[in-house]
Amino acid sequence: IRDVYKRQVVDGVGVRASGTSLGYIAWLMILEGVAIPAYALASRRGGLRAQLRPYAVRGLAGGLLSVFAYGLVLWAQTRAELAPIAALRESSIIVGAAIGALFFKERFGAPRVAAAGLMVVGIGLMLHAS
Repeated sequence: IRDVYKRQVVDGVGVRASGTSLGYIAWLMILEGVAIPAYALASRRGGLRAQLRPYAVRGLAGGLLSVFAYGLVLWAQTRAELAPIAALRESSIIVGAAIGALFFKERFGAPRVAAAGLMVVGIGLMLHAS
């Protein structure tokens, strides 16, 4: 959990130091967008194209939405204090668990209820402290 908050602080400080959220996210995506496909090509060789074909459209759509959502968080970090934005960002875990339970019929048993409750308490403490 501590690493998640370190990443959020690094993102917040980095995007503010860069002066532009678009430039910051562009460099991150360019660097990751070269390294990860290069590793996939090197490790899977000829079978990569066949493995990607059935998932290409959904994968690209999901990737674009992910970059857009991350860009919104970075933009928000240039406009407001980091703690409330980090709290809002972490609330997506609860939303994701609810989507899994409602749409994908995943179990929402005691461990998930406890984890969601712990997240709500943590978010409240972060917002109260800021």
